Order: sequence, then structure tokens, then C-alpha cells
Amino acid sequence: MLFQLSEEQLMIRQAARDFAEHELKPGVIERDEKQKFPAEQVAKLGELGFLGMMVSEQYGGSGLDALSYVLVMEELSKIDASASVVVSVNNSLVCYGLEAYGSEFQKEKYLVPLASGQQIGAFCLSEPEAGSDATSQHTTAEDKGDYYLLNGTKNWITNGGTASTYLVIAQTHPELKHKGINAFIVEKGMEGFSVGPKENKMGIRGSDTHSLMFDDVKVPKENRIGEDGFGFKFAMKTLEGGRIGIAAQALGIAAGAYELALAYAKQRKSFGKPISDHQVIAFKLADMATQIEAARMLVYKAAWLKDQGLSYTLAGSMAKLYASKVAMDVTVEAVQVHGGYGFVKEYHVERLMRDAKITQIYEGTSEIQQLVISREILR
Repeated sequence: MLFQLSEEQLMIRQAARDFAEHELKPGVIERDEKQKFPAEQVAKLGELGFLGMMVSEQYGGSGLDALSYVLVMEELSKIDASASVVVSVNNSLVCYGLEAYGSEFQKEKYLVPLASGQQIGAFCLSEPEAGSDATSQHTTAEDKGDYYLLNGTKNWITNGGTASTYLVIAQTHPELKHKGINAFIVEKGMEGFSVGPKENKMGIRGSDTHSLMFDDVKVPKENRIGEDGFGFKFAMKTLEGGRIGIAAQALGIAAGAYELALAYAKQRKSFGKPISDHQVIAFKLADMATQIEAARMLVYKAAWLKDQGLSYTLAGSMAKLYASKVAMDVTVEAVQVHGGYGFVKEYHVERLMRDAKITQIYEGTSEIQQLVISREILR
């Protein structure tokens, strides 16, 4: 693998970098404090083609590769992880799931507006009693002939209040356990579907995270994705790609914190010289840079394998596990390099540290990634 970026990839990365600097950075602290969803910025991301990057042009997407996608995720996440997670969910979970497994009817009706940025979507798997355990779905979908009757609750749903289209995982045949699970497309506004209050989170506070309630929601039969009982496989296959996006987000958070720490260390003086000239700070920066580069190679490899049509289960989990740890470690050190200023919001690093933690939790906790990796290497 030679990660020499093409001219097109370099242009895409620069476009994302410019957007993050000029569109996301202004107001990012205020959005974090007020938990304000970056609606205007997300709309512009859609106009740039960043919400359906890997979807074919036939369905309104940009037709780009996974490596271009992670380049964009890294650059956006350096500045605003609340905005980048919208890009991640819409690309990796919602659009990918619909293009890979949806019917032609579903693609035309739902994928086109999602990939073209006219709408955003949400992926609804987690429940109060079924977070990482996707087999324990308490949300039910009772087969009523020409429709399903959906009942239950989903929580921690990104884009929960702002999405138009929701991919919902539910149990239809409890006696079949994971083989009785289905995936459904639910539209906002369907009778019996309601959105709970926004979660007051430690990090990614601009992200729109809600619980969703389904009370006898009638879902047309044509809104089931795949054959009866395909839902668990659909969720697992979709989450594999989602891990690459979150790994790229973690990488971006780490890189953003490092860049801030490096710049600060060069201009902040102590004992008559920049603190970067002190070995204790220089060594911190060296370790941070090395960790980030290692994480970047893992993320790029996972994306490259996906682009080649090869198995990326192991690589994706390794990238997500390591990059999320690096995000946490590097942001903590970035705050330390800043000293007291690192504790102040205007220097950004305290927010990046808070944002970093979620990368170790969503799309499967670090422990879940260790489980996936151990199964793969022991197989």
C-alpha cells in the first residue's frame, strides 16, 4: 500500500480543511456551550457533496472512495466533531446501508435525498437495555400482513431530532433470536413516532442526540430492508464501515489538539525561551506526533481495504480501537501543554478532550473492538 494521495484526494482534503477553518471554527465554542446543532453548516456540507461521498452518482452521491471520505472526516473533526459525526452517520451508516442492501424503490425514494444532502438520516440500533448487544432488541416489529407494527424505544440516536429518515432495527421473531431481527425505514412524521428531549452530553454537544419512541407505528412492508430476518446481518455489516468513520473522527480530534499544542508551545515562553525548547514539552510533542501517525496508517489501511473490496473487519476495529485511545491520550496531553490556558474554552483543547471520549464509546466500545479483534486473530 502506497498512501500517495491523488490530485483529486488532495483537493478534497483541502476543501474540507478550508470549510472547517472558515465555516465550522467561527461559532464552534458557542455551539458547544448552547448545544446548538450546526444546521447551516450541515446544509453547506450537503451542497459540497460531503453527506453522500461514497454513494454512486446515480443515486445523488459523489461517487468517491473511502480514503477520500476519511480525509474529509479527519479535517472536519480537527475543528468540530459535532459536525463531523453528522457526516459519519449519514455516509457510513445510513447511505451505505441503503445503497448496499436497499431495494431500488428504497434507493430512489430515500437514498437520493440523503446522498445529495437534501436530508439527513439516523441509524437506530441502541436501546436502554441493548447498547453494544445488538442481539437483544426489545423494540418489536409485528408482522400485520401488508405492514409492520413498530413498538419500543431507541436511545443515544445521533441526528435523532433533525433526521428525516431513520433506519430502525427491531425484533420480529423473538423465538429466532438474532435471526428474527429486521431493519426498517421509518419516516419522520409517521403516526406514533415521537422524539424525546435532547441529551445533555459531556462532549459533541452540538450533535443532535435523542431517544426515539415508537408507539404502534405502521411501517409499510416495502420499507423493510432485505429479506425477513436480515436485520442483524444488516446492522453488523453497516457498523463495520461505521467504525472506519469514527476512527477517522478520533484521528482528526487528536490531530487538531496536537496542532494547537504545537503552535502554542512554539509561541509560549518560559524561563526566557519557548516552552517547545524544553525537553519535557518537546518529548510530549514527539510522542503525540508518533501516535497520530500510527493511528493515521491504521485508518488509511482500513479505508484502502474497503476500497479494494477486501475484508476490513479486523482493520476497521483495530483503527477504531487505537485511534480512539490516541484521541484521548493526545487531547489530555494537549491540555497539559497549554497549562492553565488549556482549561479555558477559548483555546479549544478542553472541548477536543471532551469530544475525544465519545470515540471510545460509540460504534462499539473499546472492549467490543477488543472482542472483534481477538475473534479475528484467533479464528
